[in-house]
Amino acid sequence: MKLGYHTGYWSSGPPAGVAEAVVEADRLGFDSVWTAEAYGSDALTPLAWWGAATRNIKLATNIMQMSARTPAAAGMAAITLDHLSGGRFVLGLGASGPQVVEGWYGQPYPRPLARTREYIDIVRKVVAREIVDYQGEFFQLPYPGGAGLGKPLKSTVHPLRAEIPIFLAAEGPKNVALAAEIADGWLPLFYSPKVDGFFRAALAEGFGRPGARHTLDDFEVAASVPVLVHDDVEQAADFIRPMLALYIGGMGAKGANFHRDAIARLGYEAECDRIQDLYLAGDKKAAIAAVPTRMVEDLALIGPAAKIRDELPAWEETVITTLLVQGDVNAVRKIAELFS
Repeated sequence: MKLGYHTGYWSSGPPAGVAEAVVEADRLGFDSVWTAEAYGSDALTPLAWWGAATRNIKLATNIMQMSARTPAAAGMAAITLDHLSGGRFVLGLGASGPQVVEGWYGQPYPRPLARTREYIDIVRKVVAREIVDYQGEFFQLPYPGGAGLGKPLKSTVHPLRAEIPIFLAAEGPKNVALAAEIADGWLPLFYSPKVDGFFRAALAEGFGRPGARHTLDDFEVAASVPVLVHDDVEQAADFIRPMLALYIGGMGAKGANFHRDAIARLGYEAECDRIQDLYLAGDKKAAIAAVPTRMVEDLALIGPAAKIRDELPAWEETVITTLLVQGDVNAVRKIAELFS
């Protein structure tokens, strides 16, 4: 299992210590570094800025939101960063959720899977420097109407690689199957060995479709998994409870929160309902306290180093090929030691 470093979301500003951690991850032989965006900082600028100080590590987005850019703009960014990094770029894409897509970007959310399929089709054409003439249900190039002067174009820049790896973020089984069918990798957010069988079946459905690009043997799965080395398990869990409460309770509306559904799938339906109710009622402190330690342990590797090492084999037997971790320079070093 490979290691990747995830810089995480910004809060009110850049996260402290990330620049140093990225350089250290590169020095320690981590496979990849990933940046995120929601509705604050973007994913591309920090990746280019921090990535400029690295030599070998892959530079990737987890995730670039599709509603934030046209597919042509995403393809241009991929070509640009791939050139600047010497062929190290990985394009991680995701649909995000309706609150962000419609509330922040002012784009329609319905039918995200069909929209994703067209989006990736166009990105691949741009990267391959094909003339882009695309008349889909959601995207039309050239634009039909307007000044009437649009014409099919191709990139002026020759790509360093005619194909750049595209990873797709997905949580539900239909979207996971789509990732297996049309992408080069999958970016799960809340994974656990407990649901490995469930997702193997979803991946198998996608791999079995006509035209699928990969099989399980050559498909990448880069999962964000909190890893926290700490002498006290409960105190370690306290660091992760706020994040889980936010995703379960605050990242989506009641009845339309994919993160909540993914965690409930682990057997925490009642707990997720309580956390969500508390969070939406404005009692964030109680929502955080309602996150059980066993839920944290299902979704993260926490506690003393010996405990984490004992739990690692269960994770290594899953479909995950790369474990994406966070933390400062010291955390990066401790995690590297665990996997040495």
